[in-house]
Amino acid sequence: MTDIVGGAPFRDQCVKQKGRRSKRDRPAVAPEVAERLEELLPADVLDDVLAGLGPEQITGNGGLLTQLAGRVIEAALGAELTEHLGYEPGRPRAGANERNGSTPKTLQTEIGEVRIRTPRDRDASFQPQLVKKRQTRLAGLDDRVLDLYAGGMSTRDIATHLTELYGTEVGRDTISRVTGAVQEDVAAWRSRPLEAVYPVVYFDAMRVKVRQDRVIENRACYLALGITLEGRREPLGIWWQDHEGAKFWMGVLNDLHQRGVGDILIACVDGLTGFPDAIEAVFPDTMVQTCIVHEIRSSTKYVSYKDLRAVTRDLRPIYTATNADDALAELERFDQKWGGQYPMIAKQWRRDWEHVIPFLALPQTLRHVVYTTNTIEAMHRQVRKAIKTRGSFPDEESATRLIYLAITRAETKWRAVRNWTQALAAFKIYFEDRIPD
Repeated sequence: MTDIVGGAPFRDQCVKQKGRRSKRDRPAVAPEVAERLEELLPADVLDDVLAGLGPEQITGNGGLLTQLAGRVIEAALGAELTEHLGYEPGRPRAGANERNGSTPKTLQTEIGEVRIRTPRDRDASFQPQLVKKRQTRLAGLDDRVLDLYAGGMSTRDIATHLTELYGTEVGRDTISRVTGAVQEDVAAWRSRPLEAVYPVVYFDAMRVKVRQDRVIENRACYLALGITLEGRREPLGIWWQDHEGAKFWMGVLNDLHQRGVGDILIACVDGLTGFPDAIEAVFPDTMVQTCIVHEIRSSTKYVSYKDLRAVTRDLRPIYTATNADDALAELERFDQKWGGQYPMIAKQWRRDWEHVIPFLALPQTLRHVVYTTNTIEAMHRQVRKAIKTRGSFPDEESATRLIYLAITRAETKWRAVRNWTQALAAFKIYFEDRIPD
């Protein structure tokens, strides 16, 4: 290929920018598209076109790349109009309707501003699909805006970033409209039908600062994460509430039930008040399992630092016991050793005992799946990355929108539960006909 003036630095810059995305994230080019591109721009022709052009003449506003994109878009719109009218340009028209010139438009895209002319028809019945009427941004740019927003960037930061990266000026009002349009997706997601049976559902909460009645409050946002029969992690919903209790959890569980959930085999919680009573009313056969990690943290919060390692070590035989009877014996042994100094520990474990021991009745292959809520806490960490830059949210709607985007963004990186085939076989043996064939 003929050398481009300033070509080496330009190529280096491209390599640096592209290096930010992994190969797995880059969209694959269909072979038929590559073949058509080769026919349109053979290598020798491309060499001649690029000869003597600098980087700005290739990728800058009004450069070769944006002009080429404009030509491609115009050709596609022209093909759409031809299909709509039923006759080729220059041929006799097939009906009363006919071509009626074009309208100039400037599109904001990931490669900068692209100027096109949108074809019109006489009776204004043509509805283009590639670039719709009144559309001024290609879908790829909207996706990038949402991706940056889900990553925790503010509208001001996004506007600055797009200008610096693409040379495209997108106003903050426009960015707000793009992110605001997600609300319909959020509503559909929160009301979508769910699976009939979930082997495991994790429930947990996180605190989010939300402005309400001119006062910033630390609101509790509750999330639910289910494991499907195929071993996929599926976020089930987002709920807000002021005060935790059985009434609130009754509403959450009824929402899941109305959306199609007929049975939950095991519900993993972190000691949420009122949850066992609520779940018994809606899903009477569900096993409620308290997160062992939360139980340890909660019961040892008043232990001095010098004793903490020894106390947690002596608690381990309780939750690793073969069965509930052995676990109770280990708890008595622990109380004899530490009860005089820390009586509150054994007292709390006895109080929560009913919901501490259920997982001990399960096979070893299932215990690692249900003994902790770390699965949903990993999702919480992804959400916190997005909201940590926000001092507070103006309302629950905007907070829900960002949390939804953060979840859907993180969901693309999730993998199936490890060793799920063996775990599902154990579920089938233990729960029998509650697991559908």
